[in-house]
Amino acid sequence: MEVMNDDLAALGARIDRTNELLERMLAEVAKTPSTHAIFVDAGYLYAAAGRLVAGTEDRRAFDLDAEGLIEALIDRARSVFADSRLLRVYWYDGARRRIHTAEQQTIAELPDVKVRLGNLNANNQQKGVDSLIRSDLESLARHRAISDAALLGGDEDLVSAVEAAQGYGARVHLWGIEAPDGRNQAEPLLWEVDSQRTLDLDFFKPYVSRRTSAAYEAATGTRPTREDVRFVGAQIAAKWLAARGREALADLLPGHPYLPGSVDQDLLVEAEGLLQYSLRGQADLRRALRDGFWGHLQGQY
Repeated sequence: MEVMNDDLAALGARIDRTNELLERMLAEVAKTPSTHAIFVDAGYLYAAAGRLVAGTEDRRAFDLDAEGLIEALIDRARSVFADSRLLRVYWYDGARRRIHTAEQQTIAELPDVKVRLGNLNANNQQKGVDSLIRSDLESLARHRAISDAALLGGDEDLVSAVEAAQGYGARVHLWGIEAPDGRNQAEPLLWEVDSQRTLDLDFFKPYVSRRTSAAYEAATGTRPTREDVRFVGAQIAAKWLAARGREALADLLPGHPYLPGSVDQDLLVEAEGLLQYSLRGQADLRRALRDGFWGHLQGQY
């Protein structure tokens, strides 16, 4: 009987110790602030906000103040998730060969913003963006890095991303953009999320502005020939070599025919300025530009 009493006493002590540990753990959890992140499908954002404010989905026809808009999204999330801290903003977009455009590079340099790029096909359609969103949502939820996700998007393919995050206990809140007519978000996506919120015209007006006719025509004017573009590439190469010297050239040549992302984007931006024509989505002209750039540099080595 005495042995049994000792065993019961030991068991009671272990139970008390376990309860004490649980109480301490719950107290720590209570002191830990919840965390949220914002996930932006830029393809949906540009199309829906462009149509709402500028009356067009063509990115070349309007300007978007991405920095101001991201700050507004962060402020809105701060009011929605009052007792939560921001992890970061994830910005998903498409780009040729997944190389940042000048605009995407500027966005990537913003504080608390992570740019994730899918591919952009010949028809300027994003490929792989939905899978990136799913991967990030699922990973962050699985590792308890976020408790809430604000998802700005509308594609039905995002349903699996929502389900994956919810499976690990995260709550997913769908943010949409007011549609002038009908709906711009898939119904199955609306059914799966934990809450829905629509951002209206007044929210986007300060950050979207239609370009003037002259600016738009500069982006969509007469298409230059491949020889014209190749010549501009050689011009820029000569300027690049004069500024950086032969040592930089020796470092660059082993990578032929590929250019480092920063050099390639600087080349594109400068060429578009000289040509007064947008080379986005013009794969043959982009190749001609690089050919002209490389041709001049190789001729000088």
